[in-house]
Amino acid sequence: MPRLAETARNQRRQDLIDAGWRCSARQDFRSMTVDDVCAEAGVSKGAFYLYFDQKQDLLIALLEDDAAAVDVLMQELQRARISGLERLRRLVRAELERSEDAARLQIRADLWAEMSSNPAVRGRFADVVRRRRVAVRGLIDDAVEAGDLVDIPSNALAAILLALGDGLMLHAGLDPSGFRWTNIRRAIDAVLEGIGHG
Repeated sequence: MPRLAETARNQRRQDLIDAGWRCSARQDFRSMTVDDVCAEAGVSKGAFYLYFDQKQDLLIALLEDDAAAVDVLMQELQRARISGLERLRRLVRAELERSEDAARLQIRADLWAEMSSNPAVRGRFADVVRRRRVAVRGLIDDAVEAGDLVDIPSNALAAILLALGDGLMLHAGLDPSGFRWTNIRRAIDAVLEGIGHG
């Protein structure tokens, strides 16, 4: 019985997080209210505060939810029987696809805006970026060791790829018609081919 209660509690929290994503597709986090999220989730305001002490905690939960999805992708890529170069290509493509999601784009912009004034958000965001950089660096090291990539500083390339993703998301938020994602994919494929062997 306690396990079922814990599962139901986790699901209710996830329902609020999912509602936060849907709200983020329509508005920035600062203008979003707890009432907006509760209405979207179909729960009372009191229910929100059972899971989050303040609205800011929802932003961190959205960050962690996004990071968990990327962790799953990384695990799938590590298990896939493909070249190291193809792993990187699929990672970049998946990140670009995620960048086209209005909610993810908005939350990324909100995180960048919020981290300058909120140490808790900055700390969590920095942890997620560090963990992701280590994982991407591992994919690059594996690709170099397998001979799929030229010998390249893996931490630097991982940092470049992550910064490129964030930068593209922020630029898309500023000017949605500034570039086409299909052309970005082609350009990144060409860059990765340029550092690949064979």
